[in-house]
Amino acid sequence: MGDLTGKVAVITGAGRGLGREEAMQLARQGARVVINDINLPDAEEAAQATVEEIKAFGGEAIAVFGDCADSTDAENLMKATLDAYGDLNIMVNNAGFCRDKTIFGMSDDEFDSVVRVHLRGHFVNMRNATAYWRDKAKSGEQVYGRLISTSSEAAIYGSAGQPNYASAKAGIIAMTMGAAQLLAKYGITANVIMPRALTDMTAGGQTAEMFAPPEDGSFHMFDPANVAPLVGYLASPEAEKISGEVMVVWGNEVSILQRPKALDAIANPKGAQKWEVDDLHSALASHYNDDYVSVWGGYSVPPY
Repeated sequence: MGDLTGKVAVITGAGRGLGREEAMQLARQGARVVINDINLPDAEEAAQATVEEIKAFGGEAIAVFGDCADSTDAENLMKATLDAYGDLNIMVNNAGFCRDKTIFGMSDDEFDSVVRVHLRGHFVNMRNATAYWRDKAKSGEQVYGRLISTSSEAAIYGSAGQPNYASAKAGIIAMTMGAAQLLAKYGITANVIMPRALTDMTAGGQTAEMFAPPEDGSFHMFDPANVAPLVGYLASPEAEKISGEVMVVWGNEVSILQRPKALDAIANPKGAQKWEVDDLHSALASHYNDDYVSVWGGYSVPPY
């Protein structure tokens, strides 16, 4: 099960954290792995270390450095992948960082930079991968394509201190769902994971304390290694019928998100005419009484 022998996988942000574990997982399943990370000394060193670790157990891997959200660097990543291995089959978009502040204290750059690396970083690499697969299909070649995007539960619950991050992660879901519909005719799948894990990105503040390893050495629910098997499965031939899905993964659990749906429509009691404000209040206020808001995990959510 999960055999990826001969397949080629690109993972962005793969020097450390989730990306590293995902690269190791895919390599153990037989994939030839391209580890992409930013061209900064610490990131390059970590990426090279991951390459060497993969080679040590008999896997194949190379490192390609650059900004995942830069179009030229993304094109170079694609070219380096094809030059090295002659194909691309699995694109895992993982790279990202945080610049947390509340909306009234956030600068333009703090908003733009986070949206850029998460949302645009997914976009440019998804564009390159899907264009390559479409061209192969049009030429009559068999295509094996898997897109795996990385979002966050911040996209669905909101995050008061992360208006940039939550917005980007919501956009990633929408973009990936659109890709899943577009690519279905080629047999290409596109799915979203929402990991909970202790990584460099979640290593500060309350999150670090909540995600810290247990002192008694028992199973660490927030170890990023717990996320990697789901990526390995979604990349595998066995997951060919799974597409357009969003899954929360952490510890020993995977939750499949139910797609949003509208509740029953409330019609204007006066018939076929536009609403008046008073009538809207009469119709809607009963749905927002004192019992409406409950608290779960610090988020305000409807009771349904």
